[in-house]
Amino acid sequence: MSDSTRLSVFKTYKLYVGGKFPRSESGRVYEVTTATSAAGAAGKGKWLANAPLSSRKDARDAVVAARKAFGGWSGATAYNRGQILYRVAEMLEGRRAQFVREVGEAEGLSKSKAGAVVDAAIDRWVWYAGWTDKIGQVVGGANPVAGPFFNLSTPEPTGVVTVLAPQDSSFLGLVSVIAPVIATGNTVVVVASERAPLPALSLGEVLATSDLPGGVVNILSGRTAEISAPLAAHQDVNAIDLTGADAQLAKELEVAAADNLKRVLRPRAEDWTADPGTDRLTSFLETKTVWHPTGSLGASGSAY
Repeated sequence: MSDSTRLSVFKTYKLYVGGKFPRSESGRVYEVTTATSAAGAAGKGKWLANAPLSSRKDARDAVVAARKAFGGWSGATAYNRGQILYRVAEMLEGRRAQFVREVGEAEGLSKSKAGAVVDAAIDRWVWYAGWTDKIGQVVGGANPVAGPFFNLSTPEPTGVVTVLAPQDSSFLGLVSVIAPVIATGNTVVVVASERAPLPALSLGEVLATSDLPGGVVNILSGRTAEISAPLAAHQDVNAIDLTGADAQLAKELEVAAADNLKRVLRPRAEDWTADPGTDRLTSFLETKTVWHPTGSLGASGSAY
């Protein structure tokens, strides 16, 4: 059969929840198109795929999966988490061509510019993989106290975190908000970019084959406001990153998040190509401080 008569095999994009790839329980989809130039912004780009239009039920299912995975992931050694994050980078490197194409179509970039974005995203996974067993030493430590006590502060993950991915940086920004959350032992429910969700949904396929336990990362696509509302109000979500929300939506979600005292990371201007620093690593960490008596203090020093 000649290439001219061969039918194209279109990819079916699915959600990534609990390590599996369900369609939205609502059965709904929406059209995803290529990015349009500023001059043609009023027009419509080329059709790329039908992405799942997630429902409130999908959001609740993702939280259940994230909570179930939290104990095992937070209890894993930091070294093991680093190994798994590095494995993600390895798998992304192997599928680089696919992501270059998807990012280029999603963001209206040339092949060379899309390649630079994908390379930066892979490097960022490696960067955060290296931080898993170091962040505790940076933000924890022994505190000097007046008395015969050891006073030790150690960071612990907050729990289940909802992340609204950046709307305009479909891959580098996405990686930049997911990797630090899971590097520190949290589990995450990600609301992908509404306009450009395909790189995020493809990332789920990489995570599923990267030794990452199911439920650690859950990826939803659809209307950001529709999915994020039940997540902000969910009593089993411990924190929310509002990066992908506009000012009005961010205000509404922050009010909803206050009901169970969620940690809230407010949206801010971001340069995703800049050195990320440790801000996002520490945004969803809690500090536990433990006091312990040193024992009796005699001429020979302390003893238990």
